[in-house]
Amino acid sequence: MDLDSLLDGVRAGDKAAFADLYDALASQVLGLATHILRDRAQAEEITQEVFVEVWQKAHTFDPARGSVKSWVLRLTKSRSIDRLRSWRSAQARDTEDFHKQLTTWVVPAEDEAQHRLESQELQELIDSIGEPHRSALMLAYFGEYTHQEIADATGVALGTAKTRVRDGLQKLRKAVTLKGGL
Repeated sequence: MDLDSLLDGVRAGDKAAFADLYDALASQVLGLATHILRDRAQAEEITQEVFVEVWQKAHTFDPARGSVKSWVLRLTKSRSIDRLRSWRSAQARDTEDFHKQLTTWVVPAEDEAQHRLESQELQELIDSIGEPHRSALMLAYFGEYTHQEIADATGVALGTAKTRVRDGLQKLRKAVTLKGGL
């Protein structure tokens, strides 16, 4: 039986004619869809969709516009390209969304990790300068105490508090230089 006769049978609702048409063209439809999509699973879905469309819209076939085979393959090409475009658009949207999320998740996480690392290194350097300079610097820079408040908190004279902060900064600079910077 030729494809035109099979399609006439499909138009009449003949399931056997549809099965024969499917057997005659399915491998070519699957091959074309696979070639366009480069994905066997997607191509199999397209093949199914094309033959559902052939079953439902056999009455729309116009022999003046080409053969049954060219009509079915045109449907395949059209559906495959639509699927490919849809997939590419979805990929582009997903990639864009991923980058937006990455920016909101990773950059702050990286910044936080870097800040914690630098804070830890600074804390280790401050701890390395020893007392009483360590306490004076901690109060001055992390507690934001004035020299007078440091003197009051540690029970020393104002000049001694200033000296401890100054000497502590000098020791800290030396420790940072020896370590190679923060």
